[in-house]
Amino acid sequence: MKPTAIPLAGRMIGVLLITAPALLLRSTPHAVADTASVNAAPAVLPAIQQWTGGIGRIALSQASRIVTPTGSTTQLQQLATKVAAETAELTGLRLTTATGTAAAGDIRLKIDPSADYGSVLPKLKDEAYRIDATTNQVTVTAAGQKGAINGTTTLLQTIVGSADKHSLPVGTAVDYPNYEIRGFSLDVARRYFTPEFIRSYIRWMGYQKLNALQIHLNDNEIAREGLDWSTAQSAFRLASTNPAFAGLAATDGVYTKADWDSFEDTAAAAGVTLIPEIDAPGHARAFTKFKPELGLGGYLSDHLDLSKPATTDFMKSVYSEFAPWFRGPVIHIGADEYDKAHVGQYQTYINTIAPYVRSLGKKVNIWGSFTAMSGGGAGYDTNMTVNSWNNGWYGPKNAITDGYDVINSNDALLYVMPFANYYHPRGLDGQYIFNTWEPNVFPDDQTLAKQDPHLLGAMPAVWNDLVHADYTEFQVHSLIEQSLGALAQKMWSGGKAGTDYTVFMNTVRTAGQGPGTSYLPDTLAPYAPASDLAFNGVTTASSIEVPTLKATNATDGLPATRWSSAYSNSEWLQVDLGLVRRITSATLAWEAAFAKDYDLQVSTDGTTWTTVSQQRGHTAAGTDKITFPAADARYVKMQGITRGTGYGYSLYSLEVSDTSDLAAGRTATASSIETSNSLPDKAFDNNGTTRWASNATNNEWLQVDLGSAQTISSATLVWEAAFAKDYDLQVSTDGTTWTTVSQQRGHTAAGTDTITLAPRTTRYVKMQGITRGTGYGYSIYSFRVN
Repeated sequence: MKPTAIPLAGRMIGVLLITAPALLLRSTPHAVADTASVNAAPAVLPAIQQWTGGIGRIALSQASRIVTPTGSTTQLQQLATKVAAETAELTGLRLTTATGTAAAGDIRLKIDPSADYGSVLPKLKDEAYRIDATTNQVTVTAAGQKGAINGTTTLLQTIVGSADKHSLPVGTAVDYPNYEIRGFSLDVARRYFTPEFIRSYIRWMGYQKLNALQIHLNDNEIAREGLDWSTAQSAFRLASTNPAFAGLAATDGVYTKADWDSFEDTAAAAGVTLIPEIDAPGHARAFTKFKPELGLGGYLSDHLDLSKPATTDFMKSVYSEFAPWFRGPVIHIGADEYDKAHVGQYQTYINTIAPYVRSLGKKVNIWGSFTAMSGGGAGYDTNMTVNSWNNGWYGPKNAITDGYDVINSNDALLYVMPFANYYHPRGLDGQYIFNTWEPNVFPDDQTLAKQDPHLLGAMPAVWNDLVHADYTEFQVHSLIEQSLGALAQKMWSGGKAGTDYTVFMNTVRTAGQGPGTSYLPDTLAPYAPASDLAFNGVTTASSIEVPTLKATNATDGLPATRWSSAYSNSEWLQVDLGLVRRITSATLAWEAAFAKDYDLQVSTDGTTWTTVSQQRGHTAAGTDKITFPAADARYVKMQGITRGTGYGYSLYSLEVSDTSDLAAGRTATASSIETSNSLPDKAFDNNGTTRWASNATNNEWLQVDLGSAQTISSATLVWEAAFAKDYDLQVSTDGTTWTTVSQQRGHTAAGTDTITLAPRTTRYVKMQGITRGTGYGYSIYSFRVN
């Protein structure tokens, strides 16, 4: 969530200092009143490693400065300027910067490698920092530039999290990461992501102290039965001006040198390292399309023919061409999922390309594949870092035994496949990550010791396998945002955030996505269930597969959690709506373990059941939207009959809708739509996660035809982050002449507007926008009429 800037009422003197020991914050002369209690650690993301609380708070003001020492580096001075700008963006507090000696109320920022940074591992010391807030000043001291970025990020989040948006608790923070690599990998090859999305993600990652973004730059459609390789989707996303590579770049979206420079600039400011991945010899359809003579079996393949010296020479030319673009120390060479029949040529290729990339001044990362390809790593170049993505392909213990450092990218735990029916199609389960996972955790018997010296960290990944599916970069973001905070927490300081996931998520929401991320929609607003009567209802089941896949997961409003039953046919899930309601529809979102046959049943007492819909012959997982004649029900049940797989039944969600919403499912129209995924009917589909969105102009409107004249007495609008500051609610009997029944003015944030009306008869209801609340258009999750 993006914090709202709150202007300060009057001038208070205060200065923010970045230097060595304790975080103690106080203003002079207008200090926030001291209390007798010792301050708890500020709630920031990720949680601070060590905190010693003081008493009282320090209030900053427009007179406060961020002061760097005389003779400090240009980088440090630029960081001070950046922090001042970001504080103004998120809080309205306008700090100034200076060099020299800090005064009372200032924030001092300095680098001192000799300061006390607690239990930080020596190799991670450059990222460590401490904040000392006294009743006189705040000092942020860092061991290096990266630590200064981390320290000022904590400083900013602490200010954002304060009730007044300009004070901090007195105390001392000492903070450092547990792991060197705290990453995220994004497949931009099979789905293009805009440059602004990439830059926003870099800033968002930095705000959570994630420090490595791997960008998967080439790939192609996965082979399917009957696939015509000549029409298969493929892409290489970098566009060189070198005539030798004319035609290699994708035609549906590329990154120019200027784009990549902007990514590198953004990453440097955010403390993030970019890891470009150019994947070969598998996943190489973009290369075989460009050079058909280098394809294994000709151009009708996504494998390079490694028997030809020209193939390796071509890949050398690709790395040579683009290595100068990359400012980071690493290039990832891919190298997974190649045909084992050519293992000798594969090994020769790896042992040639890896040293060649190093000769370009870069370290080499690679997807772990050596167990599946060769039975182990014997004979392969060992001067590489392995992303261990699958225990069968190359588990972490085998990789370490063979002499490699590893990064945890385990597919079973960390792969998101948007809207597929395998891995994690709805995003990772943030609560599972928070409660159970850390970077050393792998499936089966492959879990390592915490901070194993050969375990560099972790890197979850998004893979856009469904190249023909209709979804946007913002929908991908909605899947990632549910868990990235928990991942960031566990990669930085493990369990330091405690055990209460609700409290933790409140911290995530309060911190927001950070400065410079307004392009990204806020999808962590509290779930808006629209007319979902089952939301948070008492939910029970005949069985659960494992304790974490409990019945209540199906009604918690979270997209990635699910209920899963035992492996038998007659299993059931039911929800108590709390009281008898008139209902006409239910929506069941199935995980891969779907029901072939089941009944939807209702009951007023939980004992006597009536079947309102017989669902038969389902052949795949998906979402079942079921309508039925109006029924009185307090309890709603999915009664399984026949499973669709060898597993049990598994539901992401069971939603139940009532008949009081006169607009549900009715014909809707609008003045405009932002994309084909934000159509007008999305506001009336009884789904709290879909939405209508307009063009980014004022005076846009959304209206619904109730089908016939109806008596109405209220309307409820659930706004996405792109809310309306000012709008009118209007009604009409003919869709032409409109009457304003409510003037909504001065809204300051997204949320739910419940509007009570004098009862009246009408057929059409309209939200007529006047003034937008953001730089986007208008966006509504749900528009109910009662």
